[in-house]
Amino acid sequence: MNKHEMIYGKNMASIIELVEEGRKQQLNPLKIGIFVCPGFMPMDINGAQSVFTIASAEIYFIWKKKELVEGYIGWPTMPTMTFDECPEDLDVLVVGMVPPEIVEDTETLAFFANIGRKARYVIGTCYGSLVLGAAGLLKGKKATSNSNVVPMLPDVGATAVAGSDVVIDGNIYTSGPATGSFDASLLVLEQLLGTPFAQLTELAIEYDPRPPFGTGSPTLAGPEMTAIAQTLTAKLNQQFHQSARNGFKKTRLTENN
Repeated sequence: MNKHEMIYGKNMASIIELVEEGRKQQLNPLKIGIFVCPGFMPMDINGAQSVFTIASAEIYFIWKKKELVEGYIGWPTMPTMTFDECPEDLDVLVVGMVPPEIVEDTETLAFFANIGRKARYVIGTCYGSLVLGAAGLLKGKKATSNSNVVPMLPDVGATAVAGSDVVIDGNIYTSGPATGSFDASLLVLEQLLGTPFAQLTELAIEYDPRPPFGTGSPTLAGPEMTAIAQTLTAKLNQQFHQSARNGFKKTRLTENN
């Protein structure tokens, strides 16, 4: 196996040339850690992967083991780095929606409590904000998430902010689902490489959301449709809320010992 196969998966000359040409422009490529696990939500990390790939960053898909995991649903992903292998000088640590079991998983919380405090920037998208909160990273900070999660955030120490905009508090960027991953990543990229580069990246991926139905938030959808959506996820949200409380309690106990 040669160097390019190890890094890029396939020895495609055009892609290798594209990546290496981009990295020539940087003395030190950005180091981006993206958390994956069984049942992770691909749409909540795709924005980060897309934005930072254009920046020719080194992207690490991080999990406990280097074994195939399936994102929700049918999205096979091979982690490229374990918790123990993760460098402590990440430029960005990213987490999206993961199952409730992961929100209170002791090893996962220890990883985020450690690396999340050392990374230059941290992005939590959708239910990923609960992971950051359960790990103790949101204590005393403003944060947001999807509309179902916002009411849970005070239980993990955060000041909840409703709405669809990215919430920035220090080096932590939280957002709602899907497009929020693009929004937060572009804003972090601006801090890392400057406004002109972030603007060019937005153009390179032609990021210009145009939702066809205009129902992408509770405000736009109205109370009737919102009530239906909340009913469909009510049981899962109860599980998330309890897991977030459990995880936050575990973190506090660890910090006090």
